[in-house]
Amino acid sequence: MSKIAVVYWSGTGNTEAMANAVFDGAKAKGAEVSLFTPDEFDASMVDAYDAIAFGCSAMGDEVLEETEFEPMFSGCKEKLQGKKIALFGSYGWGDGEWMRNWEDTCKEIGAVLACESVICNEMPDDDGIQSCKELGESLV
Repeated sequence: MSKIAVVYWSGTGNTEAMANAVFDGAKAKGAEVSLFTPDEFDASMVDAYDAIAFGCSAMGDEVLEETEFEPMFSGCKEKLQGKKIALFGSYGWGDGEWMRNWEDTCKEIGAVLACESVICNEMPDDDGIQSCKELGESLV
């Protein structure tokens, strides 16, 4: 059985809704899934999981949330080389630049992106929820 971690930060609940759908998708495929916020997850936990879904909304100038999520993610970077991961998040404006930058960072550190990242403008609609479920399934 695959062990999957879903680690997310959400300020308004949009990315949390996405995280729950990722969780549901991985669970439906038979994985053992754990849901974490950044204060509950760190680099020492990376090796305990076969794959990790990271979710964070775009903040400010299209960057990852800087006080909780980004420090946690930066702390995990060196453990992510060769690790199967997926990225998701929501945004309120812009064109998704934060996600493209995040994907580039993950590729540079040698993480294995399991599927196309999922971004939703504001609260995910039915299609967004379905895409998040499929993201979760792709990690199993």
